[in-house]
Order: sequence, then C-alpha cells, then structure tokens
Amino acid sequence: MAKASGLGQTTLSVDDSAGTARAIKNDITNWQMSTPRGVQDITGVDKSANERLLLLADASVTLNGVFNAASNQSHDVFKTVPSTSVARTVTQTVNGVTLAFEALFSDYQLTRADSGELTWSAPGSLADGTVPTWA
Repeated sequence: MAKASGLGQTTLSVDDSAGTARAIKNDITNWQMSTPRGVQDITGVDKSANERLLLLADASVTLNGVFNAASNQSHDVFKTVPSTSVARTVTQTVNGVTLAFEALFSDYQLTRADSGELTWSAPGSLADGTVPTWA
C-alpha cells in the first residue's frame, strides 16, 4: 500500500512515567508530529541566491484527546508530567512505517469547553539528541 489516509491505519503509544508503553490511540482525537532541521544561511555577497547548510535535527509532537481516567489510558500516562522529569518514548506507526523518539512532555493541559466536553493537549519535544528516523 503506497498512498494512505489517516483513517484506521495509525497506532500511537506513549510511555507512562515508569517507562511502560501505553497504547492510547483511542483517546487521541488528533495529533501533529514534526521533524524539522535547523538551517544556517551561508550566502556570500558574491551570490544571487541563498546558500544554506543543514544543522541539527529535532522532533516535536502535540497530542490532543478526550479525557479518560481509566487505568493505563491517557490520564494515567500524562498525569505525572507536572511532577516528573522523565523522557517518554513516543511511537507512531502509519501505514506500516514507524517513527519513534524520546520526548520530554512539557505540559498536560485540560480544557473544559462551554459545551461540556473535557479534552487535553500534551506537547513534547525531542529529549536525547538521537536523530528521529522513520523505519
């Protein structure tokens, strides 16, 4: 299978603070993952177009979901973000290809909308200097 939608072919797990991977994809309503590279402009005055060098690799993720306080679900995974300083493995598989990296989650935001829905958002950033690589 080459081209794919994001429907039904995604798995996503995040380690809890003890380092156990938890499959929380059922709680996640949407997510964004990014793997940018830094760029240095090295254009000399003798050029008419930009010259650049690639620099350090990075990764970030923002997970958004529906509050679920059941055992080993999203709240169990993220409730320790404010009180622990542990890297957590984030593993995403889409259409048979996987990207995994160690992330530091910096926030666990809960939102109670005026409509009554209770949702959360958890942003994470690359933790360990290992270049994220698709497998």
